[in-house]
Amino acid sequence: MRYPLVFIDGDQGTTGLQIHERLRGRDDLRVLTLPAGQRKDARARADAINGCDIAILCLPDAAAREAVASIVNPNVRVIDASSAHRTTPGWTYGFPEMNAGQAQRIAGAQRVSNPGCYPTGAIGLLNPLAQAGLLPVYYPLAIHAVSGYSGGGRSAVETYEGPQAQNALPFQVYGLGLAHKHAPEIQQHAGLARRPIFVPAYGAFRQGIVVTVPLQLDLLAPGTDIETLHACLSAHYAGAPHVQVMSLAESADATRLDPQALNGTNDMRLGVFGSREHGHVLLAAVFDNLGKGASGAAVQNLDLMLGATAKTAHHGSDVPAAQAA
Repeated sequence: MRYPLVFIDGDQGTTGLQIHERLRGRDDLRVLTLPAGQRKDARARADAINGCDIAILCLPDAAAREAVASIVNPNVRVIDASSAHRTTPGWTYGFPEMNAGQAQRIAGAQRVSNPGCYPTGAIGLLNPLAQAGLLPVYYPLAIHAVSGYSGGGRSAVETYEGPQAQNALPFQVYGLGLAHKHAPEIQQHAGLARRPIFVPAYGAFRQGIVVTVPLQLDLLAPGTDIETLHACLSAHYAGAPHVQVMSLAESADATRLDPQALNGTNDMRLGVFGSREHGHVLLAAVFDNLGKGASGAAVQNLDLMLGATAKTAHHGSDVPAAQAA
């Protein structure tokens, strides 16, 4: 039996390394990586990507576009962990729980764009409410998010863990120009007609994330209250193994949210908090920015795609001149 060959391009970054770790010990696939000396060799990379069954791209946006452009083998399928194709027509958005049928679409897709870490939480909270008509699509949304510094890639990890770590800021808000590349992704996949204001931040912890979205009840659909919003999210994610919605009792008892609470998992926990007195609601999502926000989501999508692939003939059998495990 020939097992599917998975090529991880850009496997030395934070996402690629964690994908490797999550695939360690799997006996239903083979993992292909390029030796250090060939990682920047365009020919070697093109040979590898055209010789695999599924390529996972853990690259900067420009490099991801180049990698996709190098594919000439029509049987190669792609999971792009960069933000290069998240709003590109023809690419399937890799958030299986986003709506009914999305997991099946991912399973049969040739091109899958892995969601961004921040958008995973924002879309997870907003898409069900917008689709249900509870959240007006023109609502003036402000989304706040705090991630572990690993979300900034190798340079951020070096800043917080390298020789000058004592100079690293304990907390920093960025994206002050309000032109963050995640905003269009959130708008499109949450089903919004108005671009949301997105305010990201890093904290002095390695990984984990909290996304919060405040809402005014009197600006929502008539009759919408805290219970309505909670019931919508609970119904949407009923039976979803990787997304849980806190009960209203749990939310009422909570006094804080720990961004690191789900580190090392592919899970996301959603909560609906509110003040009936003031007519205010706070939607919140907690998850691992390198788990459900990156590598965990990529492996979840890979598993969906492998389930579809297993029912069809594989192409080729030769492993390119690289390292296959």
